[in-house]
Amino acid sequence: MTSIGEGVGRTVRVGEREIFFTEAGSGPAVVLLHGGGPGASGLSNYSRNIDALAGRFRVIVPDLPGYGRSDKRIDQSDPFGDLARAVGDLLDEIGIATAHLVGNSYGGAAALRLAMDRPGKVGRMILMGPGGVGTTRALPTEGLRELLSYYGGSGPSRDKLTRFIRDYLVFDGSAVDDGVIEERFRASIDPEVVANPPLRRPSGPLALRTLWRMDFTRDARLREVPHRTLVIWGAADKVNRPEGGRLLRDAMPHCDLYLAADTGHWVQWERAELFDALATSFLETT
Repeated sequence: MTSIGEGVGRTVRVGEREIFFTEAGSGPAVVLLHGGGPGASGLSNYSRNIDALAGRFRVIVPDLPGYGRSDKRIDQSDPFGDLARAVGDLLDEIGIATAHLVGNSYGGAAALRLAMDRPGKVGRMILMGPGGVGTTRALPTEGLRELLSYYGGSGPSRDKLTRFIRDYLVFDGSAVDDGVIEERFRASIDPEVVANPPLRRPSGPLALRTLWRMDFTRDARLREVPHRTLVIWGAADKVNRPEGGRLLRDAMPHCDLYLAADTGHWVQWERAELFDALATSFLETT
């Protein structure tokens, strides 16, 4: 577990929102961007990685808008663009000119969009099962449907979250103890989040336009991303299809791909030692 602790961190004003983040270590800045599952936060998603990375880098771990202790507002007409703006503006606010980005799922989409929108803000990228890769070219996976339906129907419940985490998020559900699920469940039923879930299906007259914005394979800039990128994808990912890794490898000019066997969507948690070693080596390479 991280030695940062739940009570350490600070909140800064970023535009019209308050963004909470923690940090540890010194050296080149590395920003860890968490996924978008119910109850997610920066510390909970990277609890097994922060100490290892903080030994070599200045690690910044924000709660993305909509999650944790950050403001809950997200522009649902362009969610990935809004998250990217929030991350870039946070770095501006705390005086970091350029940072390496590490993003899991939803956070991977935010990282990739920031690299497209503000390439000078980004050093290297590590993307783990990022969202937005070919998402409009096939029906959603069963895992993604479970995620997006969490706040629908009868509303959030511990049983629904347990099923999502143990059956879809990871390869071996027995490895996730009840404490992890309880922490995530408590965060997922924050009244502000229940009233305005941060991750949901686009709806309304502009839904198709929003969906297209959220699929990077439809953005010509993907083939021009200048950053060295390492994509790590769980070969047994049930939320975002592993084929997305090959799409990124083929489209991006400086992209390496690592498929992790017997691993689901939560690579940095399930295979922490492997992930920490790959990340450290990649980010330290000149």
